[in-house]
Amino acid sequence: MLLRPPCLPRLSPRRLRPESPMASTLALLRPSAPSPLAGPSARSPAAAVRVPFRSRFSTRVTLGSAVAADADTLFADYKPTTAFLFPGQGAQAVGMGKESLNVGAAAELFAKANDILGYDLLNLCIDGPKEKLNSTMISQPAIYVTSLAAVEVLRAREEGQSVIDSVDVTCGLSLGEYTALAFAGAFSFEDGLKLVKLRGEAMQDASDAANSAMVSVIGLDSEKVQQLRDAANEDVDEKEKVQIANFLCPGNYAVSGGVKGIEAVEAKAKSFKARMTVRLAVAGAFHTSFMQPAVSRLESALAATEIRSPRIPVISNVDAQPHSDPETIKKILAQQVTSPVQWETTVMTLLGKGLEKSYELGPGKVIAGIIKRINKGASVENIGA
Repeated sequence: MLLRPPCLPRLSPRRLRPESPMASTLALLRPSAPSPLAGPSARSPAAAVRVPFRSRFSTRVTLGSAVAADADTLFADYKPTTAFLFPGQGAQAVGMGKESLNVGAAAELFAKANDILGYDLLNLCIDGPKEKLNSTMISQPAIYVTSLAAVEVLRAREEGQSVIDSVDVTCGLSLGEYTALAFAGAFSFEDGLKLVKLRGEAMQDASDAANSAMVSVIGLDSEKVQQLRDAANEDVDEKEKVQIANFLCPGNYAVSGGVKGIEAVEAKAKSFKARMTVRLAVAGAFHTSFMQPAVSRLESALAATEIRSPRIPVISNVDAQPHSDPETIKKILAQQVTSPVQWETTVMTLLGKGLEKSYELGPGKVIAGIIKRINKGASVENIGA
């Protein structure tokens, strides 16, 4: 779940503008197989050609190969220099995806998504309405596709392919972890979208089953927020208790739980010297035990999905570590919806290991803002679609 600063109608197909052939994200995500977008499209005459990914890790990881028993330590000593960062829910905004109309490979991703989702996603991203785009079931697929479309927008720019080839680590905030895994070749674009679709539906259903909420606490360090959480929990029943759901950056942490517990957090925040609290416009208490009903559905879907070892490190939200064993990745993704997001630790670890340059790909600029809060001197560039 991405914290954004207080910052289905009749869907008609959009006419896509042709352009010269380029490598598609599907080819990038599945380098061992021809791109399913390589042929003519009903939406765009643009054709896609495969460009092999050249990563410093490419000789160490072979997609689809058998994974050794100790393969989850493959990236234990990774040394990041250039990162792709992908946003999570809350980054969505009506109008996103417009640039995809001008880049055939990006537009093709939306066309492919339409077949999987059963509705015109690009139309909904560009025209809204806002209420539908903000729903958990719509916003998660929308951000996933728009973020991978941003990779294609970047590729179409001069020197864009060189930037993509230089990326040696990737991660995403909550939902964005799926986008990062797709970019790193752990699963196909299509399989990733199916997982994200189910994830959004399962989280919405879990939210509907309980009276829960989220609030952002501004101006306190993590220790103080934990003390505030404990104080709030003393005043409510077990089913209303709260926990820290997102460790975003110093002075910005999200607390999730029962509505009464959230109200207790809001009531006590001033006494702990918080600058403010902001109730978040989300369906429920994401990244807490309130999402437990979604776990079994995710586990079943993940078990049926082919997941490979990523070709570059993908940092997990659960433990801020890269994982290379497909079975471990499946377990981590299932745990993610009930586990706190360790974004602050992730960013601090990357910077501490020598990260030189980051790109935020997708809608919004929230991740860039978070990184700047952690390190004002960090280099972050936004690539939208």
